[in-house]
Amino acid sequence: MQVSIYNLNKEKIGEFEVPERIFGKKWSPDLVHQALVTQQANNRNTVAHTKDRGEVRGGGKKPWKQKGTGRSRHGSIRSPLWSGGGVTFGPRKERIFERKINKKMNQSAIFSVLSKKMADNEIFVIDSFPMAKKTAEFSKLIKNIFEPKNTAAFIFSEKNKNNFKFLKNIPRTSYLSPKSLNVYDLLNPKNIFIEKDSIKEISDHYKKVLNNN
Repeated sequence: MQVSIYNLNKEKIGEFEVPERIFGKKWSPDLVHQALVTQQANNRNTVAHTKDRGEVRGGGKKPWKQKGTGRSRHGSIRSPLWSGGGVTFGPRKERIFERKINKKMNQSAIFSVLSKKMADNEIFVIDSFPMAKKTAEFSKLIKNIFEPKNTAAFIFSEKNKNNFKFLKNIPRTSYLSPKSLNVYDLLNPKNIFIEKDSIKEISDHYKKVLNNN
């Protein structure tokens, strides 16, 4: 599968062969949705926690005797019927939101997103990203390919991976490692800029993942 290669001035400088199995896959919205929901569920922190009647403070003593007062029978002021008592069926931190998806399906979802973005002209293969020494220098390098009004993700080859630290200081940008792609971080940005050499790293890594299963 042939795609265009661009320089940092966003000028087309040639063609490049990319793997069909990664960038020419059929769009599978149901599979992508399953992978996305699984990823978000597994990253979810269980914060909400209500106390039941055994956890709220006070109420060790029966509020009044069982009979003879004319009032309803109560055993503890920690009962959910009382103000300040325990909560019935409230959210608990023990709840598990984790979901599972097998590696081949997750890999297929990643390839589906890459293929869709490639077909929609939202992926640009860049010949190379020079190593920068500071944020201002890197920002100057990408000024012709990155539009500040859009969001963008950058995938660098292993030799230039240290450039990712400069993206932390540039709004609306993010870095993706060629060896740890995921559906959410691929879908989130408007454009993805992939360094040419990192495509082989993506292909080699996911071939190993496939073979290990």
